[in-house]
Amino acid sequence: MKRKAVRFTDAERNEIWDRIEAGESVASIATHFHRYPSAIRQMQLATGGVRPAVRNRSRRALSLAEREEISRGVCSGESMRSIAKRIGRAPSSVSRELARNGGRRHYRAVAADARALRRVRRPKPPKLACCRELWRVVEEKLELRWSPQQIAKWLPGHYPDDVEMRVSHETIYMSLFVQGRGALRKELPRRCAPGARSAVRRPRCRPARASSPTW
Repeated sequence: MKRKAVRFTDAERNEIWDRIEAGESVASIATHFHRYPSAIRQMQLATGGVRPAVRNRSRRALSLAEREEISRGVCSGESMRSIAKRIGRAPSSVSRELARNGGRRHYRAVAADARALRRVRRPKPPKLACCRELWRVVEEKLELRWSPQQIAKWLPGHYPDDVEMRVSHETIYMSLFVQGRGALRKELPRRCAPGARSAVRRPRCRPARASSPTW
């Protein structure tokens, strides 16, 4: 029987990452949350063992309060230009917002805001999968047993005028270890990345173990 995927709340995920970074074992964390260790490992694998960055709403994006003002304006028959002026946005922004979310007749502020957040959180294609030349160079250096950190530092100096030839070492690690990314060959983690034997990156330092008491 196939086991269902385990879901964690945002608060639980934050606490799990805090515990992992503090050096606590997966088994101990799983016991604390009354879950199987495999559930914690699955969460780690989803990001290659790297804590995901906190996403903040862009200043250019409409806020929920602005969407509610659009909704009120639409309900009262206000023009798009008038609504845009009241919330300090371009009329084209209001027009796009309505077109994406059912038009004047079906527009709902909360539903539109939730839909916008889902679009932001949707996984983006990895850079190494989009830029073939960058992908080729990174693979060549990994074959030479360069570390991702060395590659990331070398690229700007070797390609000073080509902004596409830039990639962080974390992106290289993610492309190497996160299942389903498909940017780099599967055998590279084992053969090329120094010390890379696992699909999950470990914390660089762990708390020192308490020494046994002497009696």
